[in-house]
Amino acid sequence: MTDDMPSVDAPNSLAEAGERRVSAPVTAAAVLAWLEETAEAVAAGELTAEELIAVLGELRQASTACANASDWTLLAAREAGASLRQIAPVFGKGYVRAPAARLEKLHREVLSADQFLELMRRRATEPTV
Repeated sequence: MTDDMPSVDAPNSLAEAGERRVSAPVTAAAVLAWLEETAEAVAAGELTAEELIAVLGELRQASTACANASDWTLLAAREAGASLRQIAPVFGKGYVRAPAARLEKLHREVLSADQFLELMRRRATEPTV
């Protein structure tokens, strides 16, 4: 995977019509391809335990970043007018309890997507222990 993480697709007919399509900076397919490639390198003895531990740390940080991005997007979707019924399928459930519970938890810390983003910015600049 590359360090470049485009958040908006390249210009196309949608862009020419004044619309843009936003997409996630990482996909499940890209992660699976990376896993396959990395598994082959491990099987061939091309990676040391220290290298794998370093990658593990990077993946854990990226996982947290993806979870935060998911939370922000959930808040933003609600603010944009999405209903819990519309959101529920992406949680892998056919009912609204999962996104409702997540929103309830998020609203204990922040009231809006903007506040959540500001909280993430502050946390990014805090020293780690």
